Amino acid sequence: MSLAIRRAFTDLPVGQVHHAACGDPSAPAVLLLHQSPRSWREYAAVLPRLGRHWHAIAMDTAGFGDSAAGAGPASIEQYARVALALVDALQLPRVHVVGHHTGGVVAVELAALAPARVASLVLSSTPFTDAAFRQARAERPPIDEVPPSTDGSHLMALWERRQGFYPPDRPELLEAFVRDALAVADPEAGHRAVAAYRMEDRIGLLTQPVCILRATADTFAAPHAQEWMHHLPTATLVEIEGGMVPLPDQMPEAFAAAVHGFLSRLAA
Repeated sequence: MSLAIRRAFTDLPVGQVHHAACGDPSAPAVLLLHQSPRSWREYAAVLPRLGRHWHAIAMDTAGFGDSAAGAGPASIEQYARVALALVDALQLPRVHVVGHHTGGVVAVELAALAPARVASLVLSSTPFTDAAFRQARAERPPIDEVPPSTDGSHLMALWERRQGFYPPDRPELLEAFVRDALAVADPEAGHRAVAAYRMEDRIGLLTQPVCILRATADTFAAPHAQEWMHHLPTATLVEIEGGMVPLPDQMPEAFAAAVHGFLSRLAA
């Protein structure tokens, strides 16, 4: 029997921030951070699986899903500050933090910003955003920025931009991405924030146990796993065969099992 997902809004300085939760609130908390320009729904099938053992919480990053963006330019630092404000508002002394793609970058900043509040990190398909990464991103066109059209052809363009990174036999996954992308004012904001983040200045502050999840068929992120293991040689590396960009909702059982296995070993 699937556990119920509870959804709520919390008033924070940026405005109302939305999250979804599953599991016993007295259990250790696991905060799940999504990729851009997705929402908590990326973890909709993961939450009940993790909720069997943990207090699993998937938030909408500031400016995405149903969360307010607040004033000022988007940045990884701002996303992390809002995440910490939510942790404070929910009165969670410590959280395990799981981040996928952009969410993983936010998780790194959150762990560096508030090390006493972050018990561990699971970095799923997370890019390592050093100078070489920033230069490469500066030379590439925007990822999800598609000019609107009067005939709706921009919807097909948005679909086609992502199609090669999604399983060809799972159109519902790409539909979920398009719905989330259309729901935000600036679907490219998260990508710009990642491209500007100086991870090399922050990674030395990480003291928590780290698990690197490598989705083997994610051609964008899979190569970064080697960089992560170079910088964090004591990290645990877990590979999920066949995983692509939408890993949490593509393979929720494997994703949840990897997270639960890592956290359980820490608790043993």
